[in-house]
Amino acid sequence: MIALIDYQAGNLTSVKKALTTIGADVFVPEGPEALRDARGIIVPGVGHFGATRALDGVWIEGILERIGEGRPLLGICLGMQWLMSGSDEAPDTAGLGVFSGRCTRLSGSLKVPHVGWNTIDARTDSCALLDGIGAGAAAYFTHTYAVPVIAEATATTTYGQTFAAVIASDRVFGAQFHPEKSGSAGLRLLANFARLARTSSSPC
Repeated sequence: MIALIDYQAGNLTSVKKALTTIGADVFVPEGPEALRDARGIIVPGVGHFGATRALDGVWIEGILERIGEGRPLLGICLGMQWLMSGSDEAPDTAGLGVFSGRCTRLSGSLKVPHVGWNTIDARTDSCALLDGIGAGAAAYFTHTYAVPVIAEATATTTYGQTFAAVIASDRVFGAQFHPEKSGSAGLRLLANFARLARTSSSPC
């Protein structure tokens, strides 16, 4: 059973539909105590980093407890950015801090926000979240801020600048793109995560 966190930062319908398509059981917990029943956790989201303030202390405590027990976590788009220490988009709002560093605004001559399809380039072939996703696979992005290419970046994308498309550390993952809108590659990533949620081995 995968817990899909609803903190009012986006429509969960498409994520839930994609998870159902790949045969995953999913529920939306009403409170952090319900995370005890989850084999994996997904934190989706769109919009401003300030929206993550809704994930307050009790949610953070519950999520960190589950991570400590080895249950995998996937952050999608804003959810991935929340895994960092913070973001320049909302300097006074702390992230979960699983990964060190801050999200920064996309720079360069290209238009922002970055909206549309772009390729993802794997930096390693050892991360099970990307298993079966071929080199140069296309994914759907919509964002203005991004995670720099940190040491834990297992895939990157270039749009004006190169930034992290996927980050991973043990059983905590982030995807800057929207797998639920990324066709077969996105469904494969979600299926890989669902499989990891059913196992206890370290994927990366």
